[in-house]
Amino acid sequence: MNLLELVDISYIYHSLDGETEAIKEVNLTVREGEFTAIVGPSGSGKTTLLKIMAGLIAPSKGSIEKPKDVRVSYMPQRDQLFEWRSILKNVTLSAEIGKHDRAAATAYATELLDKYGLGEFKKKRPSALSGGMRQRAALIRTLVSNPQLTLLDEPFSALDFQTRLYVSDDVWKILSSEKKSCVMVTHDISEAISIADTVVLLTKRPATVKAVYKIDLDRTAPPTRRREQRGFSEYFKTIFSDMEVGDE
Repeated sequence: MNLLELVDISYIYHSLDGETEAIKEVNLTVREGEFTAIVGPSGSGKTTLLKIMAGLIAPSKGSIEKPKDVRVSYMPQRDQLFEWRSILKNVTLSAEIGKHDRAAATAYATELLDKYGLGEFKKKRPSALSGGMRQRAALIRTLVSNPQLTLLDEPFSALDFQTRLYVSDDVWKILSSEKKSCVMVTHDISEAISIADTVVLLTKRPATVKAVYKIDLDRTAPPTRRREQRGFSEYFKTIFSDMEVGDE
């Protein structure tokens, strides 16, 4: 089943200096059960494309095709946890804003926090959590609305390298256990290969899809273990070689 399809998507920025074409005729299909990673040169419009998929900005041209009953959630680069709210109240914020069933949202959030090692921190403030735990909480907040498709905008960018590795395992475990489809934007080719089933490479601006790679590694293994698997380095060499130098 196709959860979301981008058809000839283009995006143009308007400013006092004129127009800048950021994205040009991108076609992309996101299927149920898949983890897709989008990589590309710096400044190629990866985050812009993700925001279009999330419905946060409208494309200048093209269309987004999605079944009406498919719910999409978006997790920004920073965890954006509010210090004046407890972890539980942070992860149920969307239910408050969206006027959803708060009792059901609180029960589901509590279940997820307990399941993924944050239960004892649900009454704590965000400052009591490590960077990795904050990202786990932010992901749980994204999942409380029970979306079929989750969009992650560079979820590990604020973390040091070692923490990134462990947190990528956490994110993979949570999304796999909850059976969520996902699209993730990242600058890190190794990260994309280790966690995704499909890697989409964008060209430099104006971005279009240059190549799509099906990653044939053991899907039952966490990302840190996939990095050790045969074939990983070959995928990296191929994608790195195909990537263009982008605008800073």
